[in-house]
Amino acid sequence: MTAETALLIDFGSTYTKLRAIDLDAGTILGAGQGPSTVTSDVNVGLDAALCDLEKQLGVLPDFTHRLASSSAAGGLAMITVGLVKELTAEAARLAALGAGAKLIGAHAYKLTEKDAAAIAAQAPDILLLAGGTDGGNEETIRWNAEKLAAAKLGCPVIVAGNRVAADDVADTFRDAGIDVRICGNVMPEFNVLDVEPARAAIRDVFIERIVHAKGIDKAEARFDAVLMPTPAAVMEGARLLAEGSDAYPAQGPLIVVDVGGATTDIHSIADGEATEGGVIQYGLPEPYAKRTVEGDLGMRHNARTIVETVGLENFADESGFDAETIESFLAAIEADVERLPSNDDETRFDTALACAAVGRAMVRHAGRIEIKQSVTGPVTVQYGKDLTKIETVIGTGGVLVHGDAPDEILSAVLFDPAEAASLRPKRPKLMIDSAYALYAVGLLAGVAPDAALRFAHNNIAAAAANPKDEHHGHSPAA
Repeated sequence: MTAETALLIDFGSTYTKLRAIDLDAGTILGAGQGPSTVTSDVNVGLDAALCDLEKQLGVLPDFTHRLASSSAAGGLAMITVGLVKELTAEAARLAALGAGAKLIGAHAYKLTEKDAAAIAAQAPDILLLAGGTDGGNEETIRWNAEKLAAAKLGCPVIVAGNRVAADDVADTFRDAGIDVRICGNVMPEFNVLDVEPARAAIRDVFIERIVHAKGIDKAEARFDAVLMPTPAAVMEGARLLAEGSDAYPAQGPLIVVDVGGATTDIHSIADGEATEGGVIQYGLPEPYAKRTVEGDLGMRHNARTIVETVGLENFADESGFDAETIESFLAAIEADVERLPSNDDETRFDTALACAAVGRAMVRHAGRIEIKQSVTGPVTVQYGKDLTKIETVIGTGGVLVHGDAPDEILSAVLFDPAEAASLRPKRPKLMIDSAYALYAVGLLAGVAPDAALRFAHNNIAAAAANPKDEHHGHSPAA
């Protein structure tokens, strides 16, 4: 009996990457890559990647599934517009990031004509328009629709606001010749978040319109479907691992850390509710599946910003390099953002950069607590997600997969007594996605979830013992 196999394709900005997977065994048969050629003919890069794969395998199997994701041409560029910055505008932002988008703008309140013109000039792939709870404010979303329509916005619009106004708002865009979709309100009631309908709508538009705009449909006869942006595939892979299936037990709440040259992304699959008694949750509830993207914490495009974010003196203390040496490393990276470490010192510097990026990104992603005074005395207030009890942290990205100190870098996510208000994981097991399995797991989740989990369990391995364990006085979680 012939084994079932899958070809998983990632059309990236720099490379088109392939994984050939034996679904029965949950193993990688081979991997290949070629230059991404979406600006000319996507088939050229795909052919090069397939040739690379064929050299390893001898002959390409008759694949049972051929599935693709894409982060090409900078990913899925989105702008969100909402009513109140802390409420519907924030809900729209969370929906966009969770769908795998690259957020290039977020607006709140009423737009001016200048605002709308600037949004149109940014040429986003999709605009997500929210505003007003169901039965609440209608004026602002109607106003913003009129301004955006008059600015001749050139991208599809997803309306995810007050349902009473949604049909009229959609008509405003249709009358201007703009493709528009209506989905459920991202905040149907005050402080109630519902981002999944918006995420689904974003994915539909991505498949229908963005795949064509990126030129990927030129190769559509060669695979079954482009299912989602690559970051969304990673999110779906993480969600499947967390929730499990009939054949594979759930991993439970988890975090994925993805360190890249341009951004550091954190995904958490967890409800994030307070784990200690007497804590009052405050602010907008956050989605169970949450992604944050830190565009100032990329290992290559933002290396200097990473150092500035943590402070030169602190970075020097942590890395062991003096200011002059740090400056020389940063100048070399800025002169060549594709640069890879060529000696032990450069490798140590990259590790220090990654530790700083991961630590800051995790602080931003995790919730925090503050002591507030009330009429009955001091109370503990929680903002965002409590991730202290997370049991699994998975790292992926070049410096974690190919570097010399993945455990040291990944340990930067851990709770730090010096920043005790930050609700970061305390005793998780640290794991490394050394095979770049998560995007493949996410692509397979909808067609072969058991095979996807088998592949994940075979290819995501535990890191070494947590270096911070000695300081916290406990052993790593098993």
